[in-house]
Amino acid sequence: MLQKNVLEYLDASAARCGDKTAFTDETTSVTFAQMRDQARRLGTFLAKTVQGVNGPVAVFIDRTACTLTAMQAVLYSGNYYVPVDNKMPEARMRKILGQIHAKALLYAQADEAQALALADCCLPVSMEAGFAAEADDALLENRRGQILDVDPVYAIFTSGSTGAPKGIVVSHRSVIDFTEWMTEFCGYTEQEVFANQAPFYFDLSVKDVYQTLKLGATCHIFSKKLFLFPLLLVRQLEEKQVTALNWATSAFHLAASSGALDKCQPSSVKKAALGGEALQAKHVNAWRKALPELHVINLYGPTEVTVDCTGYHLDRDFADDEPIPLGTACANKQILLLDSDLKPVAPGESGEICVRGSGLANGYFGDWDKTNAAFVQNPLNPNYPDRIYRTGDMAVERDGLLYFLARKDGQIKHMGYRIELGEIEVALHSIPEIRAAACLYDGARDRIVCVYAGDLDSNGLAKAMRSIVPKYMLPNVYVQLEQLPYNANGKVDRVYLKEQYIHGAGGTV
Repeated sequence: MLQKNVLEYLDASAARCGDKTAFTDETTSVTFAQMRDQARRLGTFLAKTVQGVNGPVAVFIDRTACTLTAMQAVLYSGNYYVPVDNKMPEARMRKILGQIHAKALLYAQADEAQALALADCCLPVSMEAGFAAEADDALLENRRGQILDVDPVYAIFTSGSTGAPKGIVVSHRSVIDFTEWMTEFCGYTEQEVFANQAPFYFDLSVKDVYQTLKLGATCHIFSKKLFLFPLLLVRQLEEKQVTALNWATSAFHLAASSGALDKCQPSSVKKAALGGEALQAKHVNAWRKALPELHVINLYGPTEVTVDCTGYHLDRDFADDEPIPLGTACANKQILLLDSDLKPVAPGESGEICVRGSGLANGYFGDWDKTNAAFVQNPLNPNYPDRIYRTGDMAVERDGLLYFLARKDGQIKHMGYRIELGEIEVALHSIPEIRAAACLYDGARDRIVCVYAGDLDSNGLAKAMRSIVPKYMLPNVYVQLEQLPYNANGKVDRVYLKEQYIHGAGGTV
């Protein structure tokens, strides 16, 4: 029977292993049966409170199992959820709620004052009140029957180049296809114990949520503060007997560079599926030194293609300065490398990663101009509608594998040479004393700025780089920090770095 709704994962796991723990947070846990029951109660309450189906319902997001239950409740009501970080500035909340015209805002008791302050934007609905309601099976069945697999599961908002948030709308079919592929590709089973790192308003968390629901696995929602103290983090991995990590690459790197793995080896961890930034071999080697049997998987993809569109098993050793491939396309997705005229590049030449297949998002909520600019007709097919998504990322194919180079705006012309900043960053990360590094291009001054955290001063780093890359690829400026800044999604905050060291006062360094 065709699966067309992600709720089928929770329904099946609740029936198969209802008493098993599904999600835990710092203070509570919920079994699959409890989660389904609570979600259906809240879903009924919500369906009786708001009219119609297939509308956006905002959910105040915190690192709790209650939050995840509320997200599933929205789906039971026949609508789709819009995760809203409960710690973001109110002005940004209002931008998002106003942009989508949310039917309601689900909130936990701890966030009641904050939710009520937004009552002029949309209707606040208490999660706790909904959990206390009675489920109406007939109503929920009617709502489910109106939803198709092309209808949305969620709309996740990311930053936009103009300062207005972009709402990326993703369907049931896209999430189902990705979840089915990832289970097989990573070899996950119902025995997995996941350690959630990504916040639930970041699409990387889709891996933890829907792998757990599909498999009947267990997922521990790790406190954000653990990722500030790597030794506590790895000890928690061991204590919880975590078997698999679906983490942002930067969190994996941070644990490796901290030295925590020298003091504690979380031997239960068998797999690490990583994405969000370029994976550095040096940090993989540090993890494998502590856990020789660790299987590492490199994943790549923007939110617009439903989490990831390529994957690669690190089935051999990599030297510290060796780039790690993105791999090959996920099932039911195709990668095209196209030039600026949207024509296929010659073998061995760099091109923009363009994606087609079932994972493509429905588009940007309420923004047809951005949608039509990013989701375009496949130039290789003039015969019928066939969308591709232009990622803005540059890659090259070698020996059947894709290798990431840089963002399109990361490809620069400096001293007469075309340079990929990503290549310089790979070289920087190969230096043992460097924990993290990012390169920026100051076009106004035609110079490359390297911002890094490590144990070498700028002179020592410049000397080390001169032995690794050609002169024309050497950074012109080195800025040493105690630690690089990271944004809420766990990625190096390049926007902040550019403001500080290119556009702001730091630009005079």
